[in-house]
Amino acid sequence: MTSQPPRAPKDKDEEPLEYDGPSKSARKRAAHDAQDLGEELIRMRDSDLNSLNLPEQVSDAIRDARHITSRRGGARQRQYIGKLMRDVDLEPIYAFIASRSELDARETERFKRVEAWRERLIVEGTPALEELKRWRAGLDQDELARLLSAAQSERMRTGANGAAGRELFRALRTLFEQGSKSADE
Repeated sequence: MTSQPPRAPKDKDEEPLEYDGPSKSARKRAAHDAQDLGEELIRMRDSDLNSLNLPEQVSDAIRDARHITSRRGGARQRQYIGKLMRDVDLEPIYAFIASRSELDARETERFKRVEAWRERLIVEGTPALEELKRWRAGLDQDELARLLSAAQSERMRTGANGAAGRELFRALRTLFEQGSKSADE
């Protein structure tokens, strides 16, 4: 299939066709993108939503959508939000969501690191504690040893992490946060 050249005017008085703006397909894609973004905003926390400084009508529609239980009503509300989003500059919203995703990824990585250390300490015991002491010079070894002992005995009794395991996790999280703050300074 070959593309056709622009239509030439039939007579000298007729003007050539000019650009009318985006095609119908492009407008539909933009509308779907705006609606998808609106759905992401519905799932967002109020504090994050407030920081976007959206027009009041848009933020009210988003908050209303959270309370609609009817499937059909929810679909209509999401379409309405998408329609309202067409008049909003979407780039700052996309940038905020991207930065938020990066922050969430870093938080998840920190959580996994602390969780791995807790598990390693419970399983390996003193050798892992000695290695942690080399990595984190400011740790209270006696307190951590006490928490570790309680978490190990709890694991042996119940086969899972309970209150002692959570307490060990909190102490490790605090230790890692202190270490990252001193590295930033």
